[in-house]
Amino acid sequence: MAAEIWSRRGLLAGGAASCLLLAGCGRDSGGRPRLRVSVTGKGEGDTRLLFKSAGIKPEGFDIVYSDFQSGHLVVEALNGGSLDYGGMSEIPPIFAAASTIQSFRQIAVAHGDVNNQVVLVPKGSKARSIADLKGKRVGYVRATTSQYFLIRMLEEVGLGWDDITPVAMGVSDGAAAFSQGALDGWAIYGFPIQRAIATEGARILRTAYGILSGNYLVAAHVDALADPEKAKIIAEYLGLVQRAFGWAAKNRDQWASIIAQDIGVPLAYVADQFRRQSASYELRPVTDQAIASQQQVADLFFRQKLLPKAVDVRPLWDARFNDSIPKRG
Repeated sequence: MAAEIWSRRGLLAGGAASCLLLAGCGRDSGGRPRLRVSVTGKGEGDTRLLFKSAGIKPEGFDIVYSDFQSGHLVVEALNGGSLDYGGMSEIPPIFAAASTIQSFRQIAVAHGDVNNQVVLVPKGSKARSIADLKGKRVGYVRATTSQYFLIRMLEEVGLGWDDITPVAMGVSDGAAAFSQGALDGWAIYGFPIQRAIATEGARILRTAYGILSGNYLVAAHVDALADPEKAKIIAEYLGLVQRAFGWAAKNRDQWASIIAQDIGVPLAYVADQFRRQSASYELRPVTDQAIASQQQVADLFFRQKLLPKAVDVRPLWDARFNDSIPKRG
C-alpha cells in the first residue's frame, strides 16, 4: 500500500512516544493526512494484506498500521492516544467502560465468522466435550472473546470458572505453551487455529458458533471524531474496508491461498476454515441490536465478578457514520 508506515510490533498505549516514533501523528512529511489503524493478527485479520490483495489504496491520505495480538491491547492504544481507528471484539471495550478512561467510540460493526474462534485440544487428547476439561489447564486471552466463549461453554455443561485451571496468556505465549504440552485446552481465535492443526495435530473441541454474535467492533479515538478532516477520512476508510470485504467474498479461493501463504500452512487448512465459516465479513451500521448484544456480554462478565461494577455500554456507541457505510459488493 502506498506510503505505508510500519510500527514496531505490539505497540501499546503511550500516545506521545508513538507520535515521536511515527514522526508526527497527523500528517506525513509531504503534508498528507494520516490515519493510524490497528491490525490484529495475521492472515484474514490483516487489513494490510486484504487491501494489497484486493488492489485497494486510499486516495488523499496515508495509513499508519500498528500490530497487536489482541483487542484489549487495541483499546489500551486508543485510550493512550496512539491510534485513530481500531478493531476488536465486543469484550475489550467493556473492561474500558468499567474504568475511568474511554477515549474512543464504537462507530460500526464488522460482522463475520465465529467458527474461527474455538477451544483446541492437543494431539492425543482424550477430551470429547467441554465437560472433559474439568480440572484441566485451559489457556485463554484475557478480556477477549476467548474468555467470554470459554465461560459460556463451561456454563452450558454445568461447570464454572473455578472448575478448570484458567491460564491467561497472550496469543504468542499461549501458542508456545500449547505446543509444549503445558495446556490441556486453548480457547483461541484466528490464524493460530489453522497453524496448530496443521503443524501439531491439534483438534477443535468446540467452536463458538451459537455463543458469539459475530459482531466485531470498529472504534475511533474521540479526538479523531472531533476533527472534521479526520472524521471524513474515517468515513472514506470505512468505505474501503467494505469494498475489501466484498472482494474477499467474491474471491474466496484466491484469498484463501494468500492467507495460507501468509500464515505458513497448507492451503487445505485455510480452505477448510472457509468452508466452515458461519458468515463472510461485512461492515454493518450501529443498531439497537448491536448495542444490546454487547450489553448482554457486559452483564455476563459482571455476573461472573470479572468487572468491578455493572456497565452500561450505550455511551460507547456513536452512529454518525451509519449513512457512510456502503452495501457490501
